[in-house]
Amino acid sequence: MTAKPVKGKRQAAAPLAAWQPRTTAGKPVDLSKFDPAAKPHSSGDKAADKLAVEALAIEIDELQDVLFADRRFKVLVVLQGMDASGKDGTIRGVFGRVSPLGVHTASWKAPTSDERDHDFLWRIHQRVPGAGELMIFNRSHYEDVLVPVVLGTLPPKATQLRFQQINEFERLLAESGTVIMKFMLHISPQEQRERLQERIDDPAKAWKFMAADLEVRKHWADYMAAYGELLGATSTEWAPWTIVPADSKTHRNLMIATLVRDRLGSLGLRYPPPDPAIQGVRVS
Repeated sequence: MTAKPVKGKRQAAAPLAAWQPRTTAGKPVDLSKFDPAAKPHSSGDKAADKLAVEALAIEIDELQDVLFADRRFKVLVVLQGMDASGKDGTIRGVFGRVSPLGVHTASWKAPTSDERDHDFLWRIHQRVPGAGELMIFNRSHYEDVLVPVVLGTLPPKATQLRFQQINEFERLLAESGTVIMKFMLHISPQEQRERLQERIDDPAKAWKFMAADLEVRKHWADYMAAYGELLGATSTEWAPWTIVPADSKTHRNLMIATLVRDRLGSLGLRYPPPDPAIQGVRVS
């Protein structure tokens, strides 16, 4: 099945490669060189971009239906980013039209006591997609090389070891038929401040906001440094990272939807042949 192109003229933009941190020898990525307000996939018309996202969401739904029937591939979408960067919004906007059949999401919190009794990837491996499934990680195993690094509870040597373990873990998944797409939703501290304030002021959202969330914001520079290090160390040929400028919610969804549609469309998905026993059968 070939994905249909999205209609509409796109404005000239920075090369997509600029948003994919291909580095050597684990060189950290300098996130200050990536503009969170950039819109490399935008047409320049917000209304048109929203319509394009809706069209892409329908195409992703169609492709996922074939993915589920085909069962040659497994798809893992990883969404990472600071609070309010739009992980939930991406799931709603990009994958909201996809049938629940064969699609799952996992939201990762701090590990439980049982999970801490095992290696840090133990709980992750239990939720990776099966044949024909599309799994979306809202946060992921990368939290284990972010939070403890910023808090100073994971020393540099142990951090590097975890990077190696993550790379080998993702290589195992890729060699077992899993297509891995990792998106770092890159938001500015100014945009985050506005979105966090909106949450606090909205009774429908304030209930899930904790004062501790504001403590994380105080360590913004430390988190950007930790993200830069992990992006450089874990963007591999089999599981590359894409940095998504996320100050614009519409552009964020447009960029991710375009990349997911294109990746699924590149797999040569096909429906399996029907059972020969039903050839020529007429249902009475």
